[in-house]
Amino acid sequence: MIREILEYPDARLREVAKPVSEVTAEIQALVDDMAETMYAAPGCGLAATQLGIPQRIFVVDCAGEDEPSQLLVFINPEFIEKDGVQSWEEGCLSFPGVTEEIKRAERVKVKALDRNGKSFEVEADGLLAVALQHENDHLDGVLMIDKLSALKKRMMGRKLAKAKQDEARE
Repeated sequence: MIREILEYPDARLREVAKPVSEVTAEIQALVDDMAETMYAAPGCGLAATQLGIPQRIFVVDCAGEDEPSQLLVFINPEFIEKDGVQSWEEGCLSFPGVTEEIKRAERVKVKALDRNGKSFEVEADGLLAVALQHENDHLDGVLMIDKLSALKKRMMGRKLAKAKQDEARE
């Protein structure tokens, strides 16, 4: 089922997610809805907090358009390692029509549970490393606008307002 994605400045985006105590059929159904919602948006990542659900869950799929799906599910993710620095032009489903260059770690190692509650680790760089950090920030109530200077925050606010006006005209 496709769910509504919260948009900035919705206060629920600032809520810190709580750990999932047990991977149940209800959690698996939520994961399936999250994936369906992310693909429909379309985006390459979605956190449960973006749906107003304060649980430590996110999904990512950074496969290119001509590549098979590579859906990854992260329940109770923990970053074990972060290394290096990279800048990436990021977008966010909660900030429709806006992108900003954000600095993040270049390489990461993350431990989490999959949709079946099985523990796994993944090492990532490039877009996947960016997506993992971006979605994990959502679980901590941190948004991409928080990573910007005061000037860039004001500019992003104007871009958001313009994107909303353009959407209203369509």
